[in-house]
Amino acid sequence: MKIGIIGSGNIGATSARLFVRAGHEVALSNSRGGEGLEELIAELRPKAHATTIEDAARFGEVVLVAIPFGKFRTLPAEGFKGKVVVDTGNYYPQRDGNFAELDNDETTSSELLATHLKGARLVKGFNTIWFEHLATQGDTKLPLEERRAIFIAGDDSQAKEVVARLIEEIGFAAVDTGFLHEGGRLQQPGTAVYNKELAAKEAADLLSAA
Repeated sequence: MKIGIIGSGNIGATSARLFVRAGHEVALSNSRGGEGLEELIAELRPKAHATTIEDAARFGEVVLVAIPFGKFRTLPAEGFKGKVVVDTGNYYPQRDGNFAELDNDETTSSELLATHLKGARLVKGFNTIWFEHLATQGDTKLPLEERRAIFIAGDDSQAKEVVARLIEEIGFAAVDTGFLHEGGRLQQPGTAVYNKELAAKEAADLLSAA
């Protein structure tokens, strides 16, 4: 599969390594048109290349967005139609500035991103796990219920299935928290599952008790 990655920080770079290891092709981008990614690309060659944000979106059958939430409006609104987009972001007012609709709990950060990226099939995921845990705790040999959980939420069931398969291929298990409006809230900072190290069965039990 071809995967575009927008953002080359901890989550973006770590995800790129895992996807390449699983056999996928990756296009990595940043706000500088791919400049500064030479060392990472050299590590991941020949399955990875650096490019612009626009080209990464065009390249990917799946596009992983790993930029600070407050910068989401810098993304090209028209470049993601029909794409499965994985939103790894979280809203941190101290970093992102205040968004009244989020502070008032009218909506979620992922819903705002989905509205901005016209026609995107958005799935929230990879936002509740430390990048160090993402880098070291996947194990494809374990049964799914014993693997570390990566939570997902979204309104497009087929898009969630695509993301769940990717998660399984890198050694984790996808745990579905529901639709974007309700399930996205369950994955936000400060919730019971945020940055918790949980096996998939533990995660499902925790959600059912919530």
